[in-house]
Amino acid sequence: MSKLIDVSHTVEHGMITYKGLPAPVISDHLSREESKTRYAPGTEFHIGKIEMVANTGTYLDSPFHRYARGRDLAALDLNSIANLDAIVVRCPDQTEIGDQVFSGIDVKGKAVLVHTGWDKHWRTDEYSNGNHPFLNEAAATYLAKNAAVLVGIDSFNIDATRDGNRPAHSVLLGHDIPIVEHLCGLGELPDRGFKFFAVPVKVRQFGTFPVRAFGITD
Repeated sequence: MSKLIDVSHTVEHGMITYKGLPAPVISDHLSREESKTRYAPGTEFHIGKIEMVANTGTYLDSPFHRYARGRDLAALDLNSIANLDAIVVRCPDQTEIGDQVFSGIDVKGKAVLVHTGWDKHWRTDEYSNGNHPFLNEAAATYLAKNAAVLVGIDSFNIDATRDGNRPAHSVLLGHDIPIVEHLCGLGELPDRGFKFFAVPVKVRQFGTFPVRAFGITD
């Protein structure tokens, strides 16, 4: 039987994904107690409200995140973010991940998930201290030229953040390849032979949104 493996973080009130960006605020728009005044006796509902920036938890970047004329979330083809043939590339104890890591691996038409293990630092100071694993420009270029269809990583950012350059974002999103950042639990997935899903809400003029990312294995 197929097995569903969740590889996304839970979004919680007050959690920090990026230092300097506001945490999500989760509250009631309509509480259960208040709803009792609107419905028949014994009938109650809850309507929640969340205020958050798009870069919260595990999220997907569409080309619009980087390029004003790129595809936004609403323009993404479902075939580019759902039911994808996927592989996991293991990169333990590496900070700068280059193209040699992918040499000899068939990435064409695949969602390529980079397993670094950095998710073990999630919601700690070390997670965002600038020493996280990342793809360099050569790695991103290799994946783009060899026709990967989505790239994900279980790290703070797919790029180095020591300066303002973002070559991996620029290359991948420039080739219409969505990026999923802040994945977790990739060690639970096999190296290959599974399907991957990372589907955000369909929003116009929005480039990034949290996803419930998961794999399906046989």
